[in-house]
Amino acid sequence: MTTTTLSAPSAPVRPATRPSSAPAARRKAVLHWIAVHAVAIAAALFFVLPFVFVFLTSVMSDSQAMSGDLWPDTWHWSNYTEVFNTPGFLDWWRNSLIYAGLGTAFTLISSVPVAYALAKFRFRGRRTAMILVISTMMLPPQVVVVPMYLVWAQQFHLSGSLWPLIIPMAFGDAYSIFLLRQFLLTIPGEYLESAKVDGCGELRTLLRIIVPMAKPGIAAVALFQFFYCWNDYFGPQIYAAQNPGAWTLSYGLESFKSAHSVNWNLTMAATLLVMAPVIIVFFFAQKAFVEGVTLTGVKG
Repeated sequence: MTTTTLSAPSAPVRPATRPSSAPAARRKAVLHWIAVHAVAIAAALFFVLPFVFVFLTSVMSDSQAMSGDLWPDTWHWSNYTEVFNTPGFLDWWRNSLIYAGLGTAFTLISSVPVAYALAKFRFRGRRTAMILVISTMMLPPQVVVVPMYLVWAQQFHLSGSLWPLIIPMAFGDAYSIFLLRQFLLTIPGEYLESAKVDGCGELRTLLRIIVPMAKPGIAAVALFQFFYCWNDYFGPQIYAAQNPGAWTLSYGLESFKSAHSVNWNLTMAATLLVMAPVIIVFFFAQKAFVEGVTLTGVKG
């Protein structure tokens, strides 16, 4: 009698597993992203690092500032308090806000109707008027500064104030008119025709139809004008130099730098306080700014 023995079935042989390639894939993706965005990263560092240097220097001590150290040993936040307590600094802030705020408002109020007329009205001499507007952009302000100063100082007796810089903005700005006109050309004429059919006059059409649709372009022009007024040094130097009570931040910073020529930490703190409003305004309005600047060149 023969007996047969049954052997247990052998377990299936599994193929050797290869090490996970997930880390390698992630490294490859990171390297690919860096390679694609290398130029953008370099450009970002080129613009950001100076601000980082100014900030770090502004919180250093007097002895450490400009000593070659890149990181403060102790953080002196009191430097900003000392800058604010400088006599006249708050007045410079107020004057800059008045100059930039009124200048921007006057520019928009005076430039939007002119741009609307040049973009949507059909009248004889429209192209000539546009050429004249553009030609004024080519005239440097230094060319007319002497006769303009004589007019404001001798005829209106407004020297020593910022009004000679603010009042002319109520009569339009060539660059703002040009940008707004280019943006308004992108608005289809059917909207204006529908408004006229509904009984809207030109002023009501401008306020109810054009202005709401042109918000990105208006925002871009407003930012351009605000930045120009806030950073303007030449104008306050000409008209307000003899009156410290009318100085703006851009002009007062030069006086502050001269008075604290050895205190680079305070100078950097004052510089950062001057730049801060511009940076904050741009970050909050950059979407409208970029959209407005982009659309102004869509149609000529």
